[in-house]
Amino acid sequence: MTTLMLLPGLNCDAAVWAPQVAALQGQARCVVPAWGLRDSLTAMAEQVLAEAPTERFAVAGHSMGGRVALEVMRLAPQRVERLALLSTGTHPLPAGEAGEKEKAGRMALLGMAREQGMRAMAREWAKGMVHPARVGSAIFEQVLDMFERGSADQFAAQIQALLQRPDAAPLLPAIPCPTLVLTGRQDSWSGPAQHEAMAAAIPGAQLTIVEDSGHMCTLEQPQVVSEALAGWLRR
Repeated sequence: MTTLMLLPGLNCDAAVWAPQVAALQGQARCVVPAWGLRDSLTAMAEQVLAEAPTERFAVAGHSMGGRVALEVMRLAPQRVERLALLSTGTHPLPAGEAGEKEKAGRMALLGMAREQGMRAMAREWAKGMVHPARVGSAIFEQVLDMFERGSADQFAAQIQALLQRPDAAPLLPAIPCPTLVLTGRQDSWSGPAQHEAMAAAIPGAQLTIVEDSGHMCTLEQPQVVSEALAGWLRR
């Protein structure tokens, strides 16, 4: 059975992949790493390589996890059987004012997490992370629960990793394995245009745009995402 490493994004834990683990259990042995206080994408990728129970494996990453998946591909392409990039991107921190604005925004959220707690911070942050119609819904509360399980120190470490993210675009044309590129139609963080460009750069990549979904596609449209991953595992 295929080993499938499922990589969570910023401040997410195994709950973000729980519907897919349940749906794919007959098809893959799923492993979801916990990043702890690792503060670089390279350190996270090295953890994936160390924790994978088989020499070769499939890897799917959501959001920051997609960037970690690309770093795994850079470090050990021979170990990756197939790659799935969900709701993610390849661009580094922009230079100049745009980069400073991103950094300030992330630091403001971290300040709120330290002063008011993770749930209060998440209540503000997550409004942009789900389809607008899901703000305040049961799924929205599930996202808040997940963020509340994380610590401000963990959040700080992962923000550090993202602020130091490399430009991963040069990797894309050399990816040799079956690749799925997927995002939500209403993802305001990493939307369809970004994923269309990524899929166009990867030889033979399959692009899936999930309707009626924001950034948290694995929870917002779990069945659609699970079916896309099941098809990718069969390719």
